[in-house]
Amino acid sequence: MAPATMLGSTGGLLDRFGRRAVDLRVSLTERCNLRCTYCMPAAGLPFAPDDALMTAAEIERLVRLATDRFGVRKVRFTGGEPMLRHDLVNVIARCAALPDAPELSLTTNAIGLAHRAAALYDAGLRRVNVSLDTVDPDVFTTVTRRPFLDKVIAGLEAARAAGLAIKVNAVLLRGVNDHLAPDLMRWCLDRGYELRFIEQMPLDPDHAWDRTSMVTAAETRAMLSESFALVPDEAPRDGAPAERFRVLARTADGGVGAELGTIGIIASITESFCADCTRTRLTADGNVRSCLFSDDETDVLGPMRQGASDDEVAELWRLAMWAKPRDHGDDSDDLVHPTRGMSAIGG
Repeated sequence: MAPATMLGSTGGLLDRFGRRAVDLRVSLTERCNLRCTYCMPAAGLPFAPDDALMTAAEIERLVRLATDRFGVRKVRFTGGEPMLRHDLVNVIARCAALPDAPELSLTTNAIGLAHRAAALYDAGLRRVNVSLDTVDPDVFTTVTRRPFLDKVIAGLEAARAAGLAIKVNAVLLRGVNDHLAPDLMRWCLDRGYELRFIEQMPLDPDHAWDRTSMVTAAETRAMLSESFALVPDEAPRDGAPAERFRVLARTADGGVGAELGTIGIIASITESFCADCTRTRLTADGNVRSCLFSDDETDVLGPMRQGASDDEVAELWRLAMWAKPRDHGDDSDDLVHPTRGMSAIGG
């Protein structure tokens, strides 16, 4: 049964299965300065023209609707690479100044962050999620097709100095960087960065993903457990995609030693958490996307530019979320690849 019209109400973003979206991902651009093998072809992709993307004022308006009308409490800005937006600091400052300002975070590859971390913190940003699949320079260049590891590390150091909380997101690729997972985890633990291992998802525009090449969450746990003891975190996930673990050192006799920190593992494919999903998404060109793996999108930017009221835009958003699918399918090779790749959708 479709929801009754809710124009002017302050109801949340509900779907047919009782889930409520309180976590908003906003893509700021489709462009990126890396060419990661699991995300983008070496030659890049055709990107939407700048005038097709949401402006800072339009982003502010939609974030205001999300927080005021729908009770959204967390907003993460994504891409593409959001550091390529020349007005990024302005976007953050506008959203941080809203009457019911949400918690603001940013997913980035950290290239250029060294020069902007302090300004972003001063504008209201409080956390960065940095994409980093390895700290081996040669493997980094193989995965990203760019020799920029030093720039990423400089960005991480600047973010920490600025006071930003830091998470590191890593995708393991079979035969490429999977054997280096314990080294990356040790590197992050030593620096106080909370690492997230993410299963490779079928979001590549070449549609080259297949189930057999993906390093599963179970394989990741087994690999890490050879060097560390992983203890499941007892805190509730509350819709968070990552299953968190306390990391303890292994002693010389095979016992368990000191606690070193925490990590998370995001099993988007093999251990789906769709039933607890709390996310809604806006693409850089102003479409509501209820599910990362669904091709269903609802344009809200076009109606806004044609004079739609806040009530009308909010109703479009609510109806888009009401149609959210139950889940994204199973973990087989038949899982549908969305037409748009990750850089166009936003993480």
